[in-house]
Amino acid sequence: MANEQYHDQAANDTGKLLLRLMLGVLLLFHGVGKVVGGIDGITGALARVGLPSELGYLVYLGEVVGPILLILGIATRVGALLVVVNMLVALALSHSAQLFTISESGGYGLELQVFYLLTAVAIAILGAGGYAVGGRNGRFN
Repeated sequence: MANEQYHDQAANDTGKLLLRLMLGVLLLFHGVGKVVGGIDGITGALARVGLPSELGYLVYLGEVVGPILLILGIATRVGALLVVVNMLVALALSHSAQLFTISESGGYGLELQVFYLLTAVAIAILGAGGYAVGGRNGRFN
């Protein structure tokens, strides 16, 4: 019985680790692209809807800080919530016209964005798991 519980916990921890790494690494590429290439597109989009363009710098929280927290498993739920907010803002600012579209290949037009969003929601609910620098029961993990 104890061996079975250990296996179940190890499987849960491994699944959570894979979710964290997948989302964190894939989204971090977007963040690094913005660190290198700038955020003019985001600040411009914010200005067009009447918001202060300086808010665009918050993208670094959702696409750099959040993913790093996820990858390391430190304050994992906070990192996931940063990604959730980031994706909601991205959907509202840049992708709202695609909300009800189908791609040329027959997939949902926003499948990547929704995938990132819902994976972050799942991680916020599930937590980091045992394979995390912050530990299974760390604060906000």
